Amino acid sequence: MAPHSDSASAPATAQTPITELLDAPRLAGLHSTPDGRVVLGVSRPDAKGNAYRTELVELTDGSLLPLTRGNASVGSVALAEDGTTYFTAKRVGEDGESSDDAQLWALPPRGEARELASRPGGFGTLELITAEDGTRRLIAELEVHSQAANEDEHKDLSKQRKDAKVTAALHSEFPTRYWNTDLGPSRTVLAVAELNNDGGLGEFAYLPMPAGRLSGWSVDRTGAHALVTMNDSRDDLIGFPFLYLLDLAGSTEPQLLLETTAKTEYWGGDFNPAGTHALVDRSSVWTQTQSLASRTQVLNLATGEATDLWPEHDFWIDPTWLDDTTVVATSDDQGRGSVWIGTTTDAAPRRLAGGPGQNLTFSGAQVSGGRIVATASGIDVAPHPVAIDPTTGQVTELPNPAAQPEQTGTLTEVTATAEDGTALRAWLRVPSGDGPHPLVVFAHGGPWGSWNAWTYRWNPNPFVAAGYAVLMPDPAISTGYGQHMIDRGQHQLGGAPFTDILALTDATVARGDIDETRTAFSGGSYGGYMSNWVAGHTGDRFRCVVTHASLWDTESMGHTTDNAGWESSMRLQNATYNPKDSVKDIVVPMLVIHGDKDYRVPIAQGHALWYDLNTFSATPRDADGRTRHRYLYFPDEGHWILGRGNAQVWYETFIAFLDQHVRGVKTDRTPRLG
Repeated sequence: MAPHSDSASAPATAQTPITELLDAPRLAGLHSTPDGRVVLGVSRPDAKGNAYRTELVELTDGSLLPLTRGNASVGSVALAEDGTTYFTAKRVGEDGESSDDAQLWALPPRGEARELASRPGGFGTLELITAEDGTRRLIAELEVHSQAANEDEHKDLSKQRKDAKVTAALHSEFPTRYWNTDLGPSRTVLAVAELNNDGGLGEFAYLPMPAGRLSGWSVDRTGAHALVTMNDSRDDLIGFPFLYLLDLAGSTEPQLLLETTAKTEYWGGDFNPAGTHALVDRSSVWTQTQSLASRTQVLNLATGEATDLWPEHDFWIDPTWLDDTTVVATSDDQGRGSVWIGTTTDAAPRRLAGGPGQNLTFSGAQVSGGRIVATASGIDVAPHPVAIDPTTGQVTELPNPAAQPEQTGTLTEVTATAEDGTALRAWLRVPSGDGPHPLVVFAHGGPWGSWNAWTYRWNPNPFVAAGYAVLMPDPAISTGYGQHMIDRGQHQLGGAPFTDILALTDATVARGDIDETRTAFSGGSYGGYMSNWVAGHTGDRFRCVVTHASLWDTESMGHTTDNAGWESSMRLQNATYNPKDSVKDIVVPMLVIHGDKDYRVPIAQGHALWYDLNTFSATPRDADGRTRHRYLYFPDEGHWILGRGNAQVWYETFIAFLDQHVRGVKTDRTPRLG
C-alpha cells in the first residue's frame, strides 16, 4: 500500500490538546465518612511542571474548601467525623528536615497540620475507626523489616541495612515483584495505634499476620475485626489469595475463612455496618478449560456460610453496603456503567442509575450521609464527583475541583454482528468536518475490560484534535455484556476478539466520513497483544501498528511475568495464538513502546519484539535501507507511562508515527527525546 500525502489537510501541531489534557487538574480520589464528610483529591502539575502533586479539598455546603497546600503530594487519607483529616505526605518535619519517606499528619478542622509520626518505609493505606467503647484507632498498612517485631526493631534493623548499602532481597515466595514495584525484603503488616484525647498518637502495634503477601484489607466499623486477603503459595497453588479474619485487638490468631482451590479463589470486601456479614468475591480461576468469572457472595461471619448475592445477575460488580441488608454496586454495562441496588435476599438487583441511554460509568461508590457518592466519567467526560439518591436514583453533580478538558468532534456508536451472531458495539470519536477522516483503532487492555470511562493515558482527544477518528471497540472478553461475552474469547485470545474488532472496523470504514484507505491499529497490554496479532494477520490493511506494553511471545511471557496464573492458563493457546509465530508476515511499520519497570508484561517482551521485527519481519525498508520500525523505550516507567514529561512524549511520538505512515506527513522528532 503506497503512502498517500495530504499535507495540506494535516494539522499544524497536536501540542496544545496534549498539554491541555496533561496539565488539567484531575480528580485523584474520593474519601468519605458515614456521617457525610466528603473529601476529594485533586492532582495537578507541580511548580516545575514535570510531575504531579495531589492536594485535598473538602466538600462543604455545596462549595469546596482547600485543606492542604504546598509542594508535598498527599498519599493515603483517613477521615474523622470530628473534621480531622489524617494524611501522608513528604513534608518538612517539625525538626526542619525533609524526610525520605512520607510522614503521617493530622489536620484539624481549623489550624495547621501537625506531624504525628514518621518511620523508615513510610505509611501505606490508612483506616480510622471508633470502637464500641469509644476508643479511636488508626489502622495503617506498614512495610516492616522481615525480622522486626515492633517499630523500634524495625527502625534499628532498617538503619543497619541502609548503612551497609545492601539492596539484596532473599525471597521464599512468588512473585518477587508486582506491576512496577520490587517486593521484599520487608513484609507488609497491619498495625494499630490509638488516638489520644489530645490528638496524639500511641505506638503502632503489629497485628499477627498470616503467611503470604498482604494484597487487600478492610475493617469493620465496630473496631473488632479486619478482613485480609493474603497471596500465598501452598502445594501446587502459586500466589493464590487466602481470606482471613483478624482480631484488631491482636489477642487471637488469624482465622482462615474460605478455602481457596486451584479453580476457585476468594477476595475480601466490605463489612456491613453491624460487622456481622462481609462481601467477598468468589472467582472462578482462568484455566486451560475454565473462564475467569466473578460472583459476589455474602459471608456470615458467625457461621462461616457464604451465599451468592443476586444469583440471577450476570455482571461483574463492585459492591458496598447501604445498610445491614442492602447492597449497592457499580458495574460496566454495555459500554457504559450502572449503579445497582438490592437486598441480600433478592434474586437480582434493580438498576438505580446509569445504563443504556446515557454515556457515564461510575466507580468508587461509598455511602455517606444517607446518599451514595461516587466518581462518574465517560469516554468524553473527565472524572467528577456525583451523589446518587438511593431511593430515586437521581444523579446530582457535586462541586468539582478538577477540570473538564474541551472536547472536539463528536461521539457516536458503531454496531456490528460477530461471526457467531453476537451483537457487537464500539465507541467512535469523529473529528469536526465532513471528512473522510483517517482512522486509528484502539484495542483495550485487560483483556477483561471495556471502553466506557475517561482515561488520561489513552485519551482519544489529542488524536481527534490531530484529525484522526478513534474507534474504541468492545470485543469478546469485554466486561459489561454478561459472562457469555467473556466466555466467547477466553480460550482464543487471537480468535473471537480479533474477528470482533475487524467486524467493528469494517462497519466503521463503511461510513462516509471515514477514509478506508488510511487506517492504523494500536493497543496496550492485552491491546498490545492484539496489535501484534493484527500486524501479523492483516497484511497491509492498516498503514501502521502501534503496540504498547505488549505481549509478543505468550510462552516466554508466562515464565517471566509477575502473574502466576498466566503460564498454566495459556499452555494450550500458545501453539495457536502466539503473535511471535507470525513475525514473517508483518509488512507494515510498527512503533513499539515499553517501560523497563513493567513487571506485568516484562521488558523482555519489548526487547524480543524489537529484535524480531528488525531480523525477521517483511516490512519494507526506507530509501536508505533502514528499518521503518521504531522503539520508544522508557527506562523509568512501568506498565503505565505516568510521568508528566514522558506522557507528553508518548502522545507526541504516537501521533507523529501515525502522521508519517497514515497521512504521509513527516514530523520532526521532538527535542525532548534527545
